[in-house]
Amino acid sequence: MKFTRKANAEWKGSGKEGKGSLTTGSKVLDKTQYSFHTRFEDGEKGTNPEELIGAAHAGCFAMQLSFLLNEAKFTATTLDVDATVTFEDGAITKINLNLEGEVPEIDADQFNDIAQKAKEVCPVSKLLNTEIELKVTLKNA
Repeated sequence: MKFTRKANAEWKGSGKEGKGSLTTGSKVLDKTQYSFHTRFEDGEKGTNPEELIGAAHAGCFAMQLSFLLNEAKFTATTLDVDATVTFEDGAITKINLNLEGEVPEIDADQFNDIAQKAKEVCPVSKLLNTEIELKVTLKNA
């Protein structure tokens, strides 16, 4: 299976005083605000790249885990995943995934083993340590 998804970021102004907006192809994010303050100070309404990475990682991991549980003949009643993204000294240094699951007829060891495998094969987990390709276009006014 192959598909693509699109998103757009628009930024105006300086790094600290400027503001931007994020829009996804699905329009779930539609000119959603982000800024220095929403990223580094939690100072106003808006989002930031780190919480979006956390949401993407938690969502992808939960879905991957669900697929792996199904392969092992289990179906989760609930998978609740919190992702905490740590940013320090200019880098994302750690992501903690906190999983709480309700899965009938599975024992703790099986659940742990399948969850560990999901962490390893989750596409977003893999992305966080991958080659980055960059295409640059300068559009002068």
